[in-house]
Amino acid sequence: MIDHAEAYALLRSRDRRFDGRIFVAVVTTGVYCRPSCPAMMPKPENVRFYPSSAAAQEAGFRTCKRCRPDAVPGAPEWNVRADLAGRAMLLIADGIVDREGVAGLAARLGYSERHLHRQLVAELGAGPQALARAQRAQTARILLEETALPVSEIAFAAGFSSLRQFNTTVRQVYGMPPTGLRRAAEGRGKVATPGTINVRLSHRPPLDAGALFGFLAERAVPGIEEGDEDFYRRSLVLPHGSAVVTSRTDADGRHVCCELRLEDLRDLPAAVQRCRRLLDLDADPQEITSALGEDPLLGPLITASPGRRVPGHVDGAELAVRAVLGRQIGAEAARTFAARLVTRYGRPLAEPVGAVTHGFPRMDVLAEADPGDLALPHRRGRTLVELAGRLASGTIRLDAGADREEAGRRLLTVAGIGPWTAGYIRMRALGDPDVFLPADPGIRRALSRLGHPRTSTAGRETARRWRPWRSYAVQHLWAVPGEPPAPSA
Repeated sequence: MIDHAEAYALLRSRDRRFDGRIFVAVVTTGVYCRPSCPAMMPKPENVRFYPSSAAAQEAGFRTCKRCRPDAVPGAPEWNVRADLAGRAMLLIADGIVDREGVAGLAARLGYSERHLHRQLVAELGAGPQALARAQRAQTARILLEETALPVSEIAFAAGFSSLRQFNTTVRQVYGMPPTGLRRAAEGRGKVATPGTINVRLSHRPPLDAGALFGFLAERAVPGIEEGDEDFYRRSLVLPHGSAVVTSRTDADGRHVCCELRLEDLRDLPAAVQRCRRLLDLDADPQEITSALGEDPLLGPLITASPGRRVPGHVDGAELAVRAVLGRQIGAEAARTFAARLVTRYGRPLAEPVGAVTHGFPRMDVLAEADPGDLALPHRRGRTLVELAGRLASGTIRLDAGADREEAGRRLLTVAGIGPWTAGYIRMRALGDPDVFLPADPGIRRALSRLGHPRTSTAGRETARRWRPWRSYAVQHLWAVPGEPPAPSA
């Protein structure tokens, strides 16, 4: 429950950190906003507070045209908690309700539809259908503003079952018909080049984009990735087809600009969600800094590099395979092995973009490969094929809604996967913010350079005080000057 007095005090502060955590609805205008909206301050008795945009929409409020509350960063607590509601939110944002219905969502999470609905209403003020409806409305807005597609095509691409439902929802959520949204975008000169969709992904500053893009570019596999400290481009394998995304920072310091080329527009929600996870855009760097910045060991590192994120991934299965490939070898060798897999087993893109020509191989294809044909050490080849088979069958799940603890336990049952590899996969594929890798050579050497005992036991004990943000501590330790690069996957 949201305490009205506390929430109103937050509203008066106009603090951007609470955008996405609470939503502010004004009874007299029928509009809901983000807390940082610059509009005139409403009276306390005219304000209602909601835990999600879907809850505000269900209560009959439409989005503010000035602050666009439906485009705020996600609430960062879901990354920490990773409970039923958080996992459900990630899957809904990925478009699972549109593809598999509420029954499919409940089945993936391992709960009944009734229990899932009850939990989401309690946590977010809206059930799965209402949350999915809000997601469809946002997708429709993006397509209306950034493409010249006919409105009828946009309706079904956004996941609506009929034009009538599409028109009604857009009017209710945005206070104007679909054609009105399109005209407003044309007036701002926002319509994209044909064939592409430009999306601005919001985040909470600061963002150390150079370190983030550099980390990804250093490990870029030829054929599926390219980049440097200024941009990052890669292919995406999505539910309905492939895509290519090119990401750059925006000059305003609060957005990342993504240019998307999609084979199937129905994949837009999944593409946006996976880009957010890849770049860790829902994190709250100020909260992390307040927790770690006073630490005598980490404080100077955080001061020197504010806004450092934990690079995620667009495909947990791909990250897991690459973690196995890159174990205990240099980055260049890992890139070479992965590029061979891409060339032999990956699907060529219909329209290459830059140096991106393929999608990463599907797990069912790798599961059928002969370990002896992978040009890998035999034991590693067997590990890779066994892992791919379990990922393909669903025995191990590394998608947005996967349970981190369960995934970690099951990874350790694969011959050849140990605690380091399982922890690294949890950190990057599942977005776990609280992973520490005490036996990692780079971390041990970094701790030694900082005057800390080099043993794994000493590192593990010290890292207890960094919870629940140990994954961010790992990123700062890997970046200690003079240290070898972080793992090559």
